[in-house]
Amino acid sequence: MEQSLKNRLTFGSMMLAGLLLLLWVDHAVQVWTRQLGWNHLRTPDGPPAGIAGVGLLVLLLIVLPPATLELATLFAAERVQPYRFISAIGSGLLVIHAFCMQFRKFQLYSTSALAFIIVFTMLFAALRRAWIRQTHEAITHMAGTVLATLYLGGLAWFLMALRVKQSYRADRYSGSTMIIVMILLVVKFTDVGAYFGGRAFGRHKLIPWLSPAKTWEGLLCGLLTAAGVGAVCASFINPPSFHLDWWKG
Repeated sequence: MEQSLKNRLTFGSMMLAGLLLLLWVDHAVQVWTRQLGWNHLRTPDGPPAGIAGVGLLVLLLIVLPPATLELATLFAAERVQPYRFISAIGSGLLVIHAFCMQFRKFQLYSTSALAFIIVFTMLFAALRRAWIRQTHEAITHMAGTVLATLYLGGLAWFLMALRVKQSYRADRYSGSTMIIVMILLVVKFTDVGAYFGGRAFGRHKLIPWLSPAKTWEGLLCGLLTAAGVGAVCASFINPPSFHLDWWKG
């Protein structure tokens, strides 16, 4: 076995184990706090909500800093230099904001808090440039920092928001760990289906000037694979109170 393949299998298995552990913690914490009667939503006809998204919060706060570094490297190729530390802090604050959205007291200030995080990121980048007494490419640094924050932190915000969403009615959608598992599986198997479908049936280029290896056949296989995985996962979403039809998955 080649050393590179061996390293991928080793570190891939370790990362998968860590991911499963955090997802288990995510589910266990909500069950535990629900058993303790934690009901910050004060739902009249449903069970106590519990604290949702703890494991996902830890996972995202671990992933976002290295993801910010990687994105900054990609931006550098286009001569955009975001401040990595500020972007990582801003992305982390966005995830924490989405996590706190499940608490009713925080919901009163959530809009103001979200605006503050975005403006804080931009102003902090401007102050960082002023600290070294340089105005050259200040706008580029500020724009790159905000873009990196919203690109990574914004996507993470939506993922966390889907997890912590709790309905006032038991028969309506409520976030769960399985929702996150479903999203991760659908995204991953879209890539897997597109890769193998493109290798086997690829004939017509999708966007030759952007990605010459991508094909329409690969795209179709990726979509079909994602639909199949979503349909299978749908039956595991919040049964039995909330039923998600397979075709909606």
